[in-house]
Amino acid sequence: MSVFRSLLGACAIACALTACHRSSYSADDHSAHAAGDMAMSSTPTAGQGIAGLPPSNNSAPARLANSPRHGEWVKIAWEPGSKDSLMAWIVYPMTNRAHSPVVVVVHEIFGLSTWVRGVADQVAAEGFIAIAPDLESRVRGGPSTEELPRDSATKLIQGVNIAERNRGIIASARYAMMQPSAAPKYAVIGFCWGGQTVWGHAVQGGTNGFVGGVAYYGAFPFMNGGQIAADSMAKIKVPVMLLSGSLDSRITASMPAIDSIMKAQGHWYFGKNYEGASHGFARSQNDVRNLPPNPTQQQIDAAKNGPIADLAAIKDAWPRTVEFLKKNLGI
Repeated sequence: MSVFRSLLGACAIACALTACHRSSYSADDHSAHAAGDMAMSSTPTAGQGIAGLPPSNNSAPARLANSPRHGEWVKIAWEPGSKDSLMAWIVYPMTNRAHSPVVVVVHEIFGLSTWVRGVADQVAAEGFIAIAPDLESRVRGGPSTEELPRDSATKLIQGVNIAERNRGIIASARYAMMQPSAAPKYAVIGFCWGGQTVWGHAVQGGTNGFVGGVAYYGAFPFMNGGQIAADSMAKIKVPVMLLSGSLDSRITASMPAIDSIMKAQGHWYFGKNYEGASHGFARSQNDVRNLPPNPTQQQIDAAKNGPIADLAAIKDAWPRTVEFLKKNLGI
């Protein structure tokens, strides 16, 4: 086993970095989820990741440090006239267009991380104004540029409900659309908890200019007796995509029902479940994954096969995301 483990040490990233909540959030659900998704630790790797894709977790710091695009921290009022504000990271594209549409990038349960800001930078590289709000700003005590430790962020996020998330997205979208170089249209993409948030925002309807959303491994947040709440899904008026990995068993199990209900109700919907890919494949990609002591067979298999499947998944998912955004935002 020790030889096998050392060989696998050359293969991928921690599911502790990629594990996220997949249904209406609760501490019990998260505990079960974390146990089932194999907490592992990350080994940093050199480089800025693969050109044309968002950075992986390990390549995000270098990607941000070397980005030619202008990014900055901004404080935004939660609502007009509110004394409370949230922190957000905004990145502007390098383009000759007079006005660019907006994409709101929603973080995982780990809060507004370096990786999420790296994703926002790639969104801007695709030609959009990208804004990534820290939706934990209120529960952490106010806006801050300090990245929270994962454990702290995960605990705090239990206090951020769907209504709070929608307020933060609307505030961020309005702020970005008010910039002189912005067009008055926005889409939302999110990962894990942020993917669930995309669904919630689509049900809620967003604000003026909302055109659609892409949920990466995000569960539909409204359930009725353990089943997808079709009456909530009926409120969706914009196109939605759901991109997940087959090893994410809970979302994999829900995708047939989501597909059936969305299409029966006449919504524009596209879902894809990537064979062998894990929950969090957009973050993990081909980063090195270190096995914990006494790994389970599931952890061994994930460390061996995860980098190949996760990288293949994001190589397909990201171009689909960009195509979706360009089509619906009109560039």
